[in-house]
Amino acid sequence: MEPIIKVDNVSMCFNLSTEKHESLKEYLLAMVQGRLQYDEFYALKDVSLDIMPGDFYGLVGLNGSGKSTLIQHLNGLLKPTTGRILLGGKDIWADPKKIRDVRFRVGLVFQYPEYQLFEETVYKDISFGPKNMGLDSAEIDRRVRRAAEFVGLSEEHLKKSPFDLSGGEKRRAAIAGVMAMEPEVLILDEPTAGLDPRGREVILSLVRTYRDQTGSTVILVSHSMEDVAKTADKVLVLNHSHVAMFGTVPEVYSRTDELEEMGLTVPQITKIFRSLHDRGFEVSPSVFTVSQGADELMRYFEGRGMV
Repeated sequence: MEPIIKVDNVSMCFNLSTEKHESLKEYLLAMVQGRLQYDEFYALKDVSLDIMPGDFYGLVGLNGSGKSTLIQHLNGLLKPTTGRILLGGKDIWADPKKIRDVRFRVGLVFQYPEYQLFEETVYKDISFGPKNMGLDSAEIDRRVRRAAEFVGLSEEHLKKSPFDLSGGEKRRAAIAGVMAMEPEVLILDEPTAGLDPRGREVILSLVRTYRDQTGSTVILVSHSMEDVAKTADKVLVLNHSHVAMFGTVPEVYSRTDELEEMGLTVPQITKIFRSLHDRGFEVSPSVFTVSQGADELMRYFEGRGMV
């Protein structure tokens, strides 16, 4: 099977001035006269990976690791300094005039997407993307209602102003607006940021359901290692603009010491079960969520006739 997205040795380099000046006027004068000295800063450095159709990926890393830069390359919001992004085997920048079409195929939900709601009604907001795709009214209506169903918004919600919704409902409406474009790849940048535990679980559940029912590829950017463990099939870890790890959840999460050296921590439940395993208890050390932990404890006690 061919990858839906291939990241081929991509680097993103910025030239940053190393000089300090007493005033903006002096800085601008030095810039015009060509006297500024620059250092190269790489937001991404030699990144290569294959994103396969239908898989669910978790993307993790500390702030500044390159996560946001990478996902903005995947749908053409940023252009690599070197390397290529291939979508369906074709370089997305082969014809810059068609880069808009790439953004319909690779949908990106930014962090706090509810701040981008602006239409009179929720229906109009969700329909914004499909309208820009040039679809007819019947197809737009089908997509709006299907996307609303995915995120749990009713007919009454669609008639409301987006500003009359609760915080969680606004977040879901904004996500539905990207889902309505029916992208082949859906990317979500910290979709649970700022939500309470219940709201977080609702968002993660609807994204899982969307992937299961559509077969779309999903990339979830998250600071929560447990949220990634709950949802993802594979995990990509970025560190200092490089790919540090890429594999299944057990493959990546088993490398506890390396993750902690990067400033990342596996879920607390994983630490508990690793500690129990190291102390001689016959439990699996590969437990990454609370629900997995409950199942593992039940198995342990049943095996000893204690349940």
